[in-house]
Amino acid sequence: MAEFNEYHLDPVQFPFLKHLQGQWQAIRDEFTHFMHNASPEELKFTYDVMGPKSKTIKTKGNSKYSAFGVLFQGLFIEQYIQIHQIAYPDYQTHQAAAIALAIRKKYFPHLSESIEKTNFSNQDILRNVYFGTFHPGLDVKLHVNYNPHMNRGYLGLIVPEGDVAMKICHDKLYWHEGEFLVLDHSYPHCPHNYTNYDRTVLVVDFFKTDQPRADVVQFEQELVTQRMSENPYSLGVFGKSDQASEEDFIKYGLSHQLGWDKQLG
Repeated sequence: MAEFNEYHLDPVQFPFLKHLQGQWQAIRDEFTHFMHNASPEELKFTYDVMGPKSKTIKTKGNSKYSAFGVLFQGLFIEQYIQIHQIAYPDYQTHQAAAIALAIRKKYFPHLSESIEKTNFSNQDILRNVYFGTFHPGLDVKLHVNYNPHMNRGYLGLIVPEGDVAMKICHDKLYWHEGEFLVLDHSYPHCPHNYTNYDRTVLVVDFFKTDQPRADVVQFEQELVTQRMSENPYSLGVFGKSDQASEEDFIKYGLSHQLGWDKQLG
């Protein structure tokens, strides 16, 4: 029986996640179909344009984390690109938005429909929805996600057996296929994948339900404005404030990581 606390949250208290969870196999199938059938140009575009980029969250050695998605700050990716007029080295803004829309419609219709249904019935509660893959050997530097207005759910899609886990505060938590792991990422955490296989989940950020909606909407707007000015390729997901302090390492018993984290800068 899982033990829940202030940072490891019971998914049952978020009933709006049930629809996505019930569709997890169809969502996984869309992801695997895309990975096996997309052209090299589509794959490159997806990871270059449709994935949030962080300048502060770092990994140990050559281990990699890759991500791409369809919803950011409550907007489908093509809308987000247009509204924020994101400039890319290889694509004009309108061109990037058009290609992103085409890829979303071609490869992820079921996921898109599930998001629309959930948000229509729940006042746009879903904010970010993207696939996150931990490649073998991944070891991420301790960090926080400064999103006090949101919680983060991970829907397990492809989870190998072995030591692929999330260390958050005093706990080591595991993903499971077809289930949500819900965390408050404002607490320090550092995930890893010490298996020989990829781990892929659907990352689902959603507004906290115990805060007034008007307050969290206003905070999100202010935070996204700041993050987009720092790094437009963050898609509003990551920012400079996502760094854990030295006190966090000590407070949560993760001081063993402090040495190599300092080396990473």
